[in-house]
Amino acid sequence: MADTSNTTTGLLRPDQIILRPLVTEKGVHRSSRHNAYAFEVSPVATKVDIRRAIEEMFHVKVVKVHTQNRKGKPRRTRMKAAHTADWKKAIVKLHAEHRIELF
Repeated sequence: MADTSNTTTGLLRPDQIILRPLVTEKGVHRSSRHNAYAFEVSPVATKVDIRRAIEEMFHVKVVKVHTQNRKGKPRRTRMKAAHTADWKKAIVKLHAEHRIELF
């Protein structure tokens, strides 16, 4: 039996791994210059899961996947102190001949 301890392949579908694209000024620059795209992803997804999900959803060839665990920020609402949620960001670099037309 194969070791699947480092991947959630059987647990999550691609649409559960990739939550939304991050369209920012920096992200648009990165996509046009370096062919790299940013996505908000599930916190339990691994780099292998993210690669598989992007290739399956957009029919492209992924070269590299970089991930960042982003901490939530403290916020105030009236008399209470609140905290935004922690989230995970993935920057996916594609092969030179592939593009994603979301950006």
